[in-house]
Amino acid sequence: MSCQIEDYGLIGDCETAALVGRDGSIDWLCWPAFDSDACFAALLGSHKHGRWLIAPVEEITGTSRNYWGDTLILQTRFETADGAVELIDFMPPRGNASDVVRLVRGLRGRVRMHMQLVIRFGFGTDIPWVKKSEDGSALLAICGQDMTVLRTPVETRGEDLTTVADFEVGEGDTVPFVLTYGPSHLPVPKPIDPAYALHDTEAFWTEWSNRCTYEGEYRALVMRSLITLKAQTYAPTGGIVAAPTTSLPEKLGGARNWDYRFCWLRDATFTLLALMNSGYTEEASAWHHWLLRAAAGSPANMQIMYGIMGQRRLLEWEATWLPGYEGAKPVRVGNAAHAQLQLDVYGELIDAFHQWRVAKLEMDETSWAMECAVLQHLAGRWDQPDHGIWERRGAGRHYVSSKVMTWVAFDRGIKSAEMFGFKAPLVKWRVLRDAIHQDVCARGFDPELNSFVESYGSKMLDASILLLPSVGFLPPEDPRVRGTLEATERHLMRDGFVLRHDPREAEKQPAEGAFLACTLWLADAYVLAGEFAKAQDLFDRVVAIANDLGLLAEEYDTAARRQTGNFPQALTHIALINTAQNLSAAKIPSEKPAVQRSK
Repeated sequence: MSCQIEDYGLIGDCETAALVGRDGSIDWLCWPAFDSDACFAALLGSHKHGRWLIAPVEEITGTSRNYWGDTLILQTRFETADGAVELIDFMPPRGNASDVVRLVRGLRGRVRMHMQLVIRFGFGTDIPWVKKSEDGSALLAICGQDMTVLRTPVETRGEDLTTVADFEVGEGDTVPFVLTYGPSHLPVPKPIDPAYALHDTEAFWTEWSNRCTYEGEYRALVMRSLITLKAQTYAPTGGIVAAPTTSLPEKLGGARNWDYRFCWLRDATFTLLALMNSGYTEEASAWHHWLLRAAAGSPANMQIMYGIMGQRRLLEWEATWLPGYEGAKPVRVGNAAHAQLQLDVYGELIDAFHQWRVAKLEMDETSWAMECAVLQHLAGRWDQPDHGIWERRGAGRHYVSSKVMTWVAFDRGIKSAEMFGFKAPLVKWRVLRDAIHQDVCARGFDPELNSFVESYGSKMLDASILLLPSVGFLPPEDPRVRGTLEATERHLMRDGFVLRHDPREAEKQPAEGAFLACTLWLADAYVLAGEFAKAQDLFDRVVAIANDLGLLAEEYDTAARRQTGNFPQALTHIALINTAQNLSAAKIPSEKPAVQRSK
């Protein structure tokens, strides 16, 4: 059985990532890229679906773990009656091949260890053919297009279609294991020096972390979130996956299980702000260029999400042989929501490019032409129903947050044209901006509730309306904004956290955990409204439920007191970064973020 979601740590090489359990088992790894098939899928089933375990044989009396400083090198310490060992897990920055390195170090006494390697390509279905390399120095596992190469000085043996080893580690000893991926039709990847790889990986992450310009009181939290965001970046293209996992349930045992190994336009502006305000302009530039390439083409064909290389067809299917995380089925691969109409993505794209200009960073010269084409298309489409930011499946609605983001699209287009001297049909855009604003205020605000609502004609709330003051749609002191915050406190709060869906329509929408990014959005709204104590309380509450490594999933089940949803979740960590910076700016105005979304 897999660990609880919060019991996993993350390692990665900026092209894929693995989840390492507190028990020393790597239960999830898609190789060679985030969107590849998993070769370790025990996270969504059992050890029979693929894992790599290294742990003491004797009873473990104590476990602790941490990252080495500001790196992605994970260290797990196991205590037993016979002694203590540490397991060091990392993936070196991608070179000619992709490697997972595991070092077992003896700290005290002498500890008997067991290694079990269960490679199952194709999300747990395909058993490889295992043989020794020609020189006998490595163990090859080959199946179809995939190959892994295991190198270790420990003697291994086959057992029930798995590879196992038993060995002892004494104080001062270091036993290395290196697993390398390579296409099966190419020569066997060359070996790496584990000690040098450790040094190189530490240097890579330390240098990267030292570039962070945020020095506020939450630096440790911000830094860990930034490292997590970097780890979920596909370096060759700059695309950032929402999470490295699929089908971790929003509700334990439920069916709302989605594949998040793709890049969402919904997160574009928040991602840029988190990176730019932390000093990571290179990563922000890579994300900008990914956005430009992915969205290129006809605006009518713009999608809400794309693959890590900009792929558009993310066909959804079910891995029926996997029982799912704690029985939560179905297990989905691909995401059918890529074909939905979500009007908010147009606003996200134009806003992201505007924020880039405000930060005075270099932009692609073709960007403005594309933005004008997008706004021309949006002029004839903004008043249509869509599926909303939360990707509701079924009939479309006139979602308030979607309409607000179409307002953002024209507002930022106007501001870019005015601030930077671009040629644009400003009269037309201003008329449309005003018409959308009037439409939302007239049809999206419920006087009886004294709040903006989820969609036109609805009596339900939706946490995405918390973004209205952040995007500058209305000032935070506007009575309608204050009324919306008060209604959110009445209807969307559970045990101090914010739900994204109104629980009053629970019979239509299965109950799920509190949405952590939305909780932080409320904190941001409080900051803008000058309610700093409330903002601080919400921020502290989210930080308190992070795991011991500082990692957060998409949601939090307040009854079970467990993290739920895909993990770690980029949007949650992005929101944490932005809220931390907003709180710092509120306390010390001189630390004001370089770029603010409402500009």
